[in-house]
Amino acid sequence: MERALGINTWVWTSPLTDAALEQLAPRVAEWGFDTIELPVENAGDWDPRRARALLDGLGLSATVVLVMGPGRELVFTGAGTRNATRDYLKQVVDAAETVGSPVVAGPAYTSVGRTWRLSADERAALPEELAEALSPVVEHASAAGVAVAVEPLNRYETSVLNTVDQAVEALAGLPREHCGLALDLYHLNIEEKDIANAIERASGILKHVQVCANDRGAPGADHLQWSRIVSALDETGYSGPLVIESFTSDNASIAAAASVWRPLAATQDALAVDGLAFLRGLHRPASADGGGGGAPDVPAPTRGAPVD
Repeated sequence: MERALGINTWVWTSPLTDAALEQLAPRVAEWGFDTIELPVENAGDWDPRRARALLDGLGLSATVVLVMGPGRELVFTGAGTRNATRDYLKQVVDAAETVGSPVVAGPAYTSVGRTWRLSADERAALPEELAEALSPVVEHASAAGVAVAVEPLNRYETSVLNTVDQAVEALAGLPREHCGLALDLYHLNIEEKDIANAIERASGILKHVQVCANDRGAPGADHLQWSRIVSALDETGYSGPLVIESFTSDNASIAAAASVWRPLAATQDALAVDGLAFLRGLHRPASADGGGGGAPDVPAPTRGAPVD
């Protein structure tokens, strides 16, 4: 199955702004990406209508990711915090609707970095508590034609949902048509015994997929079993994009948040271009080159000024 290929603007910058997007989007389109992923760290960082006009002119589609920073909590928290978090998530849904994103993806349950040893009672209560807390957001998303894709994270970033099985169980009380899973290979590589099998267990509930190397670098420059991963995605029937998500060590705030302490590629542009070439090769029919389907040519990175 050939899928759209995308890239998250976090590869270069945080938070995303209108000015940064106007620099990045033309380069992303020139390199041959189909989709650009837009983080909403705070509502108002960038203008969804302006972004939609820009992307439409470049022939790019969009996906949107939510950001659970400090103080954003849906479970095991007070009513005031829960309501404020819901309001933020509804704003993210509104941005997604405006730019035409079919999903809002991310760990829509607790702030990244909040960890504690959940008791047996807390684990048992989680599905009902999450369903109650997230339902108004899912209803808002449903009315907007957007799905909420909930992402399990690795053990160092959350203690609430780490694995596919935990996430499937936690989402059992929410409608699958409008609420499902977002899976990120970086987290799966840490938490799952078999990445392909874990992806297959998300069948019927998988809404979004983010990809990168095992160290957050360019897909393909790693030890991951990509042919098995792609086959597992085919088995689930997932037809959405594969979006490269990585981060830059040049931005102090994002480097600290994502624990990126060193460059993950020769340049951030190279991370994007090399990752795209590898992913295109994976999805290229064997008949296209008479054999295994190597990576096609991709335009060289533009040597422009870095985006801050």
